[in-house]
Amino acid sequence: MSKIMAGKKRLKTSISIITQFYPPDYAATGQFIYDLATALVQEGFDVSVFTGMPGYAFRQMDVEHQEQINGVFVRRTGSIHLMSKRIRNKVVSSVLFLLRCVIKFRRKSIRGSHLVLTSAPPFLGLIGWFYNKIFGHTYSCIIYDVYPEVAVRLRVVAPDHWIIKFWEFVNLKVWERAESLIVLSEPMKQLLVKKNKYLADKIHVIHSWADPKFIRPLAKSENWFARQYGLTDCFVVLYSGNLGRCHDSRTILKCMQLLSDRPDIKFLFIGNGVGSQVVAKAIAAGELPNVLQLPYQDREVLPFSLTACDLSLVSILPNVGDTIAPSKIYGILAAERPVAVICPPNNYLREMVDQGDCGSYFDNGDAQGLADYICWLAANPQIQERLGKNARRFLELYYTIDQAIPRYIEALGLKKHYETGNTRPQSPQSPICH
Repeated sequence: MSKIMAGKKRLKTSISIITQFYPPDYAATGQFIYDLATALVQEGFDVSVFTGMPGYAFRQMDVEHQEQINGVFVRRTGSIHLMSKRIRNKVVSSVLFLLRCVIKFRRKSIRGSHLVLTSAPPFLGLIGWFYNKIFGHTYSCIIYDVYPEVAVRLRVVAPDHWIIKFWEFVNLKVWERAESLIVLSEPMKQLLVKKNKYLADKIHVIHSWADPKFIRPLAKSENWFARQYGLTDCFVVLYSGNLGRCHDSRTILKCMQLLSDRPDIKFLFIGNGVGSQVVAKAIAAGELPNVLQLPYQDREVLPFSLTACDLSLVSILPNVGDTIAPSKIYGILAAERPVAVICPPNNYLREMVDQGDCGSYFDNGDAQGLADYICWLAANPQIQERLGKNARRFLELYYTIDQAIPRYIEALGLKKHYETGNTRPQSPQSPICH
């Protein structure tokens, strides 16, 4: 990546990012922070990351507590990382990480010139709030998921529960003191503004991305992953990543049942989540003979797993579209594959698919419509190829780190550290990036 401020004098600054997840963890949050930190280093900034020990990686102990990766100084906490996926244990792990951060960031040298905090784990923003309150230290928040709103929408906790009220109170205090807030979609921005209209001027909508140099188009016949799992001679529908509480696993499951008598069509699931457990039970019961389920793969396998299919799925439930923004769609676009999105009529993903002419979308519960589309696409390889090429072109134009990094530099207040400079052109106005 070329320097966006090439040839310009930069004043000294350093950025310290705090996030619970970072590679080799598989969590999407960690992958995006990895890309962001690396890109900021390439733009000439000093960047350090404070994170936890891997919780999802195969070789979770095979990492250093301190190391330099692509110019980014990474510190990993020694706090215990509980491996259970139970919510209670996740909460305990998050609290341990938060306490470790409070202790470590007492040192000004670790805090750097500007703190950047992610929304995982919950209450992480309190660190920024505390050091701003006491020392006037500036901070920004990257909000990947709007909690506790997600939990309320999913009816995990009642909206009038004291935990929700306390959580909302903390969020507003943290957001009010932050220099800037970064969200992934316009609906997420509107949700935050609804909570406090005075936040509007500090909220930046910046889309996520995929690396087209890392994920490249590859024919299944030339793909070792596809050959290894017998995917070369059938039409493969892929769901890659977390199939959690916010995703529509019921529509996907019903669709697979409708096509269970089609040996020429195979479904592939890679990842984990509550929905994945439902799929696993159906496979064990013999209900889905044409479904293959695999665990998360190492990051270096991703370019091959994403191109081992003919169509990829993205899903989101009707009532959470303004609380989360599915990031898996960008890797699908980079892989040059069509996408089928299951979402409500007002979801921004539909406009994205229309803009890119890269697939189709379906209402939640429309399993028959999705099944018909899969059969139609399997019978029309020329259309499949055209949609895939459109997807790749769409990503390269609007959804790479090259498009996102100038906006991050602006949102994090880093432009002022340059005397002069020009940024790259921005992508067109849309619900996903404006």
